[in-house]
Amino acid sequence: MDDRFDRLVPNADSAEIARRIKMHTPARLLVGRAGAAYRTETQLQLREDHAKARDAVRAELELKTAFDAEFVEKWNLFEANTRASTKLEYLARPALGREFSDKSRAEILRRCLSGRNIQIVIGDGLSALAIQMQVPHLLPLLFEGARKSDWSIGQTFVIRHCRVGILNEIGELLKPQIVILLIGERPGLASAESMSAYMAYQPSRSHSDANRNLVSNIHDRGLIAQSAADRILNLCARMMRLGISGCTLKEEPAMLPSDTIR
Repeated sequence: MDDRFDRLVPNADSAEIARRIKMHTPARLLVGRAGAAYRTETQLQLREDHAKARDAVRAELELKTAFDAEFVEKWNLFEANTRASTKLEYLARPALGREFSDKSRAEILRRCLSGRNIQIVIGDGLSALAIQMQVPHLLPLLFEGARKSDWSIGQTFVIRHCRVGILNEIGELLKPQIVILLIGERPGLASAESMSAYMAYQPSRSHSDANRNLVSNIHDRGLIAQSAADRILNLCARMMRLGISGCTLKEEPAMLPSDTIR
């Protein structure tokens, strides 16, 4: 093996290049090594981040503890459940997370108006922590933008043990123009607090991932709340104008300002 790279001496230019690279990603780049392994500090941080990711996947979303009482009351949030009765069952049988329980289906129909322009729902997904951290910042921005556009908005609710495919049943139950699902992303070793927004125009049981759009990486070190809200709302406007969503609907360049990522 060529060991010339081990003999390179760091200089001011290489240090600046490394600093600029690290500004744009939390990935473990240019962290150095001890022999063939990570340095002790890096290894300990890796183990800590791995533990956080495992905890985030296993954590249950409890409405009363995830958000403060004032937030829950302001948005009149309530819980719905999928057919997965436990987190373990949810992880082992993904299909159960794509359909509501009979009791929750009836509760949704009782509490939510149908035929709205926008229906926003909140799902725990694979990181309840992401929902707890990001929803309080993003939800008010989405409502504010939707009201400025004079769009009718459905009653927001929270879904436990939720998979992305639940979009289809929401579309069948409430018949909105657009469903926006805010859901916790699968945790990585750099962030367990990242949330995604999945969107679909008039979702139905026949829809697949090809019929959905996605704004991902929503967290403080990724796509910040205001930029995420702008992109989501702009996509909503395009869906309404064109009557489509999914792989045939592309974001316009104006939706992707260069300063959206921190």
